Amino acid sequence: MAEQNSSNGQRGSTTIADIVVAKTAGITARQVPGVHDLGSGPARRIGAVKERFTSGDGPSGPTRGVSVEVGEKQTAIDLVVEVDYGERVHKVADEVRQEVISAVEGITGLEVVDVNITVDDVYMEGEESEQESEKEPALR
Repeated sequence: MAEQNSSNGQRGSTTIADIVVAKTAGITARQVPGVHDLGSGPARRIGAVKERFTSGDGPSGPTRGVSVEVGEKQTAIDLVVEVDYGERVHKVADEVRQEVISAVEGITGLEVVDVNITVDDVYMEGEESEQESEKEPALR
């Protein structure tokens, strides 16, 4: 079971599961201009294949490329990002970091102590992404 966060109030407790932080971070990061996708190359390929056969939150879901550690009052987040070609990688990474921190802290109330970003690839316009090529059946 994933590590969870608990806070005790006067009339009960609140527990925030890792998946809440991971989904919030993944959805937020994907909305930043210049981010093409999240997850490493192999994860994107596996996600494309799984997406053809299932729905839900597998490797193609909002948590692909996201890992988190959640404590009682703090969380740390690791992201693997594919950036659009031509974008300034460091600026995209900085904006992803700021947006993820803002969203996670605002939604969960947890303090985000780290957002570590690995830029794994660059997406070039006109180049078929690995995910798109897996979705389309081969013509014979």
